[in-house]
Amino acid sequence: MYEVTVEDSFAAGHYLRNYRGKCENPHGHNYKVRVTLAGEQLDKAGLLIDFKDLREVMKHVIDRLDHRMINDLEPFTVLNPSAENLAKYFFDEANSRLRSSTNGRVGVKMVTIFETDTTTATYSEI
Repeated sequence: MYEVTVEDSFAAGHYLRNYRGKCENPHGHNYKVRVTLAGEQLDKAGLLIDFKDLREVMKHVIDRLDHRMINDLEPFTVLNPSAENLAKYFFDEANSRLRSSTNGRVGVKMVTIFETDTTTATYSEI
């Protein structure tokens, strides 16, 4: 199994519903997102995927969240915008785009969201 990983970052605000504490109030983070892909076959160039293509997939999701109040965006108008739910959101969005663009050859293995340098949440299905 081959794996490739790319990291990127974005800034956004959020607040947690059904939570007691500072995080129930609107606040922001400089998030970092790490996406790891996996696949058993390389392409004709000997790549699982070109890093720039993975960055483009991530950019689509990041552009939707960057400098926004996440709570105002679907599905987070109902779903709590926790780091755990953001990790699954990135996983689902990136996986959908990758599966179609690579004919199922490449999929997302895991996504890690860094809310801070020392706090992370990871989602994976493989």
